[in-house]
Amino acid sequence: MTKRENDSFSIEDLMQNFIKENNLSKGMQKIKVEETWTKMMGPGVANHTTSVKLQNKTLIVQLKSSVLREELSYGKEKIIKLMNEELGSSVISKLMLV
Repeated sequence: MTKRENDSFSIEDLMQNFIKENNLSKGMQKIKVEETWTKMMGPGVANHTTSVKLQNKTLIVQLKSSVLREELSYGKEKIIKLMNEELGSSVISKLMLV
């Protein structure tokens, strides 16, 4: 019987390797952006959000409320900055509220 080597890896490391090997980083990034939007904006804004999409560094957020859309449009730069800080890299360069 051969001796097993005791190489242990964390689940996080294994998942990151799997994501890299299967070229899934863009898809995972899109999911993380959606989760970050909900977390940062809170339940009030999340309830009025229909969809959150990331396309070519542009975050497209579809809202049910025109009043909320207008209110959030005043703080677009701040939202982009806070979202990028939370994501850990410059993923978003433009925000479209539709």
